[in-house]
Parts: sequence; C-alpha cells; structure tokens
Amino acid sequence: MPKNNIQIWNTYAEAFPMKCSRLIITAENYRWAFNAVNSFTGFATSVIACGCEAGIEKKLKKIDTPDGRPGYSILIFSMSEKELAKQVLNRTGQCIMTSPSSAIFSGNKGEKKIKLGNSLRYFGDGYQISKKFGDKRFWRIPVMDGEFVCEDFAYQMSGIGGGNFLILGESQKSVIEACEVAVKSMKELDNIILPFPGGVVRSGSKVGSKYKNLIASTNFEYCPNLKDIVSSKLKPNIKSVLEIVIDGISFIDISIAMKVGIKSILKKKLKGVIAISAGNYGGKLGPHLFHLREILK
Repeated sequence: MPKNNIQIWNTYAEAFPMKCSRLIITAENYRWAFNAVNSFTGFATSVIACGCEAGIEKKLKKIDTPDGRPGYSILIFSMSEKELAKQVLNRTGQCIMTSPSSAIFSGNKGEKKIKLGNSLRYFGDGYQISKKFGDKRFWRIPVMDGEFVCEDFAYQMSGIGGGNFLILGESQKSVIEACEVAVKSMKELDNIILPFPGGVVRSGSKVGSKYKNLIASTNFEYCPNLKDIVSSKLKPNIKSVLEIVIDGISFIDISIAMKVGIKSILKKKLKGVIAISAGNYGGKLGPHLFHLREILK
C-alpha cells in the first residue's frame, strides 16, 4: 500500500492500559513555567526504568490557567495507581516547589485522588495556610521567594500507553527529518504526549532478553546493522529506523495522533523515507491495537 512512494506496512501498534493525570503548572512568565515543567518531565521516557512517562501536553494562555498566569499542562502516565501517586508527589516536591514563582493545580477530575498540597504542606513547618474555593482546597506554603501555591489533590484517570509508529529510511538523516515533521504536527494535539527525547526513540525494545535479569532488550528485527545475522524485517535499502511513541487519554486520541503524524510525512514527500511500520508483540502485551491502514483511511 504505497502512499507517495512510501510503503504503509500492513501491521499494527500494540498499546496497553495505564493510569494518568493532568497537571497545570504556572509561573511568573513562560520561561519559568517551562523550567518547572521541563524539570518535572525529565527522566520520564519509559516506565521500564523511569517509573512513569511524562511530557508537556500544551502551552496555556493566561485565561486558561487557574491563577491567570502563564503556564503549561502536562500529562504523566504510570502502570499502577501507587506508582503514579508516588511520581506525581515526588516530582512536584522536587521540581515544581523548588522552581521560582511556580504553582501547581489539578487539570482533570477523577474519582481517585492523588495527594499534592495535602502532603507537601508539611514542608511549611506549621506556617502553611489553606483556603477553599468551591470544592477545592489550595495550600500556601512559605518559601524564600514568597509562597508556593499548591492544590490539595490531583486526580487519576485512565489512559493508554505505547501507541507508536516506525519510520524506515535510507539514512539516519532522512529518518530524523521525517520524525521532526511528524512530531511538529502531533505537538498541536490535545490529550497526548510524546515522552521520548524530541518525541523520538531509537532504542526500540522487545519484551524479554537472553539475559534473565532484563525485562526488555533491543528489537533486533529492526536493527539495520544486524540484518545479515538475524531474522530481520528490513530490506537491504533500509539503513535506519526510528520510532515515535504516543501516550494518550483515549484510543481515539492516539489514533488521531498517529494519523496526523503519518500523514504529515506523506504530505511532505520527503526523500529517503521508504516505509511506515509499527511495533507490536503479537497481541501479547496490550489489548489496544492500532492498525495503520485502518487509521489512514
């Protein structure tokens, strides 16, 4: 199924259920709001070793934030309720409370609460105060630049992790260029994040390893340098492969993101891009299957 001479392989991406939360971080200006969220979402590419996957969802106008200041919304995903709560609290305390002029608020409603100010208030050593607006409580924790405003709770919701597609090309340069085009278009969308550096991952993995202590290892079927010594999925003209991973709130959100990203590559008619594929585990990893050709209809 070629599109503008780019093959769309007849395959699917396989994704799995996750727990997630949306948080809104504000500051005196966008520079300091970004510094805070950039710190919070650092080292959050994969649950394999980071405990969570997190990223910036979008930049917010002043009229769209709870305190009328510049800000960003972020999404954070984890495999369990307990780990999500741990990551949200620790990252808030170490990355948001520490960042000058920052404040943090919940960005969604949900039945399951995640402690924010409810726990961090104790840093105020008895000098913290709270105020309730409607059904929400906010804590004002004294810090050296004034006060850290923090909502009492964030909230958990259901999400999906591991949506993806692979870009296969004649060179590393051509594949990186295609990824940059796709990422730029997908960054305009709500309800999704691309958790890897620049939205792209080169070390695609498979479940398991020849070494018993590893839960994941290199996806050798897509490693160009191993084509001659393993059962490879790559033709001789494919010299480089990169993957874009998408975490989202719903199946539809990830489907739209994949469609937008892939179509942006097809529309650009980039040289050196040979095919679009996707990573899956034969249906053994997760129940959410994103069939490439169906998505692009």
